[in-house]
Amino acid sequence: MKKLRVLALMEHGLVPPEDTQGVDLATAEWKTEYDVVSTVRQLGHDVFTLGVGSDLGVIRRAIDEHRPDVVFNLLEDFHDVPIYDQNLVSYLELLRVPYTGCNPRGLMLARDKAISKTLLAYHRIPVPDFAVFRMGQAMRRPKRLRFPLIVKSLTKEGSAGIAQPSVVDTDEKLGDRVRFVHARLGTDAIAETYIDGREVYVGILGNHRLQVLPVWELTFSNLADDALRIATNRVKWDHAYQKKHGIKTEAAKDLPPGLLARVQHLCKRAYRILQLSGCARMDLRLDAQGGIFMLEANPNPQLARDEDFAESAAHAGIAYDTLIQRLLGLSLRWSPEQAGPPKSR
Repeated sequence: MKKLRVLALMEHGLVPPEDTQGVDLATAEWKTEYDVVSTVRQLGHDVFTLGVGSDLGVIRRAIDEHRPDVVFNLLEDFHDVPIYDQNLVSYLELLRVPYTGCNPRGLMLARDKAISKTLLAYHRIPVPDFAVFRMGQAMRRPKRLRFPLIVKSLTKEGSAGIAQPSVVDTDEKLGDRVRFVHARLGTDAIAETYIDGREVYVGILGNHRLQVLPVWELTFSNLADDALRIATNRVKWDHAYQKKHGIKTEAAKDLPPGLLARVQHLCKRAYRILQLSGCARMDLRLDAQGGIFMLEANPNPQLARDEDFAESAAHAGIAYDTLIQRLLGLSLRWSPEQAGPPKSR
């Protein structure tokens, strides 16, 4: 294994400290960054960490100083704007520096939930019906869009702004929630048909040759009977809430073999249609009638050791250090010239 010079980019407030004694690593804000950086070091590579705020100049100076073989990209936004991450990796491409994770074309297509759903629907990937409600424009629900609906940010990820009231069944509640997204998150809103059923996640590794990881499922054991089984912000990030309500993600059980194969096939197709690379986690809902609905694609998913993506990889026999090394290898085998249109429908 060749020793690499790795520049790890992360938010300026998430650079792990050199000394972690006395720190609860399970709840540290910088856990993902720590897991990745410490593992890259254990693999024998030289690692240089760089906290990035809103100045591209610090990246250029770090690249000039350290001459990295590859950048390990742990940034999820730039200027606190999620869709700017595509511009960041475009900058790395202009500097001709390899980077881990998804290319800018894939990020652009996947980050906007309306664009990605439109593309997937064109290629006959089942998606919930939806409508976009722009900031500053009059709100009118299309007649074809029927309740119940779930209202989300058009571009923010990580279940930002999603709570039990996000699922609405009247125009009045829809208007209230859309205005909440506009005011609280500062983005356009998307409302899509709420699919009552199981929420599953499928990790994918690769550029052109893809490996589909085992199907993972969000499960609830102690949630109130009248509560909706959705990935709210508290479900995703509040450890005390997760423990109280028995919320966890685990290998999906009791999926009929035919349904399992369809889920994995659809995810692989969606990955290629959206021109993703490196790795991604696909989010889906499965209804009681055997219907499969692609909710969204998440390029550059959380890579903490105990997050869905890494746990699913481990279930497939890919140890965490092997996973991190695979991502480094995929970055070195990718070039912008390889990006191309999806295969025919």
